[in-house]
Amino acid sequence: MAQPNDAALPFSLLQFYSTSPYPCSYLPDREARSQVATPTHLINDEIYSSLVRSGFRRSGIFTYRPHCDACQACTPVRLPVNQLVISRSQRRALHRHGNLVAREVPLSFVESHYALYSRYQQARHPGGGMDEDSHDQYAHFLLQSRVDTRLIEFSENDIVRMVSVIDILDDGLSSVYTFYDPDIPQASFGTYNIVWQAAQCRALGLPYLYLGYWIAECRKMAYKAAFQPIEGYVAGQWTPLLKPESSAP
Repeated sequence: MAQPNDAALPFSLLQFYSTSPYPCSYLPDREARSQVATPTHLINDEIYSSLVRSGFRRSGIFTYRPHCDACQACTPVRLPVNQLVISRSQRRALHRHGNLVAREVPLSFVESHYALYSRYQQARHPGGGMDEDSHDQYAHFLLQSRVDTRLIEFSENDIVRMVSVIDILDDGLSSVYTFYDPDIPQASFGTYNIVWQAAQCRALGLPYLYLGYWIAECRKMAYKAAFQPIEGYVAGQWTPLLKPESSAP
């Protein structure tokens, strides 16, 4: 049973175990392992917020962080929203999708959401495994939560174009997952969504938007570093990350 080194984590309540190795979803020819916090029923909003600040993330009822044997490529990242500088391309995304209407809906299964999720996975992540998710796998991944979770749908002319699952923390929002219509030409739904979530943080008086993990070598994650300034959790501390040239807008 592994224990992380972070002194601030709630050791008296939780234990941490490492999974068996499994194929990495982001870097080819590498194996990954995760460190999972248990028992899940003790992870309330306060403890969950502390875990996210220490580099953890949630998938369904499981809270985990990368714990790979020979790789430290995954860097937890967050945006200090009050310092966020919106680039020209991000402003174009706001203008392009300014007619989207956001609405909070119950955290429950909706057939049209699942259909949109399936289309998104098949178009954007073919062969990754999630493109074959069943109803139950979708629900376990996105609709099971023991913390303060919101399901937001974004509609255009009464057609749902995008769905986001967002957790409310004591110092920010955690962007759990977003999927959107992959068939709209020249759309920038992902960029629009991050700017929208950052605005929600500011409206709620919360300083950070947590975006999960960033891997410098992974092209699919390059969009995160296009938001500046951005902070990474490195060696137990949140520190500013330099903007890679390849992520310039």
